[in-house]
Formats: sequence, structure tokens, C-alpha cells
Amino acid sequence: MEPITVLLVDDEPLVRAGLRAVLEAQPDLEVVGEAADGAAVIPLVRQLRPDVVAMDVRMPLLDGIEATRAVLRTVPDPPKILVVTTFENDEYVYDALRAGADGFLLKRARPAEIVHAVRLVAQGESLLFPASVRRLAAEYGDGGGNAAARAALERARLTEREAEVLRLMTRGLSNAEIAGQLVVGTETVKSHVSAVLAKLGARDRTQAVIAAYESGFVSPG
Repeated sequence: MEPITVLLVDDEPLVRAGLRAVLEAQPDLEVVGEAADGAAVIPLVRQLRPDVVAMDVRMPLLDGIEATRAVLRTVPDPPKILVVTTFENDEYVYDALRAGADGFLLKRARPAEIVHAVRLVAQGESLLFPASVRRLAAEYGDGGGNAAARAALERARLTEREAEVLRLMTRGLSNAEIAGQLVVGTETVKSHVSAVLAKLGARDRTQAVIAAYESGFVSPG
């Protein structure tokens, strides 16, 4: 099986070195490149085609939020983006998730947590740190007052079952866990999840969950 390839983007060399050491100790993970600022991300992504970009949220020239937007706007079939941050409860983190990042990782995380985060984001089957995303949405979201998000949800016209699946997605459940809750097959859940993402115009589960909070479909409280 091909390893999950990772690009590290952080202005602190020690952080990059630490992440590289943790990730490359795993047989299924490979660090294919490094950058010291978000401004270098797009050419490296185009050249190296990583599966995941682990990107610092605060950098001097181009921060992780703008770099995320730039990658998603300009790179076909873009990689998953994992924001790396010092503080979990940070408006920058929520802004990065809004911009299209797939999850976040704390710099103080234990090696096993770092490895798990990269694998989970690469697979894209469940939400990374759902409780933390809910807290961020409660503090920095619009509390269901985002008119554009509400309109997008109305246009989506989710079926009753799709709405049920989205509610379970906001809790961070995997496809298998959702299947268990609904007493249906995993393939059926995959089809529902794909339909929800397509109807919402969401890149992945994280974006669908953000849309659910922003529109008021579910409350983060």
C-alpha cells in the first residue's frame, strides 16, 4: 500500500523537525517536503502532490488561512489540510476550518495523536476533534445567523435520512458508527454522506459540519 505523503509547513525549524521525526517513524507515513511559510505552499503542492499538508496557522508572510484558501482555489484535486496550532481555542483555527482546512492539530500533541490526526484527515471518513470544533463554532461562529449558510442549506433540500446523517456527522461519528446508529449498511451510509457533501457543496465532512453550525441546522451549544 502506498504511504500517506505529508508536506510540513511551519516557520519554526524545530517544529518541522519534531513532526518529521514522529511521522517518519511510521511505515505508512512519508514526509515529502518542508516549507517555512505559506507563500511557498502552492508550488510545493503542485510539485510534490502530497496527500496531507500540515500547516502552521500563524506565519510571517502568508498565514495558514490564506494559504489554505490559495491551495483550494488554485490546485486541482487539492490535498487534505491539517492546521497546526499552539492554542486550540483560537479564532484563527476556526477561520482556517471555514476557509476549507480539514482539521487541526495542537503542537503539544503526543506522537500517537499526531499520527492519528494525519491518518484520519487523509481518510476523511470522520471529523477530527468534533467536540473542539463544536466549541470553536459556539465561540466564533455566527450562531446560526449566517444567511448565506442558511440559504445554502435550504437549497440543498436534504432528505430526512440525509439530515439525520448530517446530525450524526456533527458528532464526529464514522460511517461504521452511523451505520450502527441507523441500523443500515456502511455502503448505504457512504452514499448518504456523499449526497450530503454534494448537496451542500462541501469538500469534506468538516466543511459540512461547519455549514451545519453556521446555518443553525444544529446548535454548537
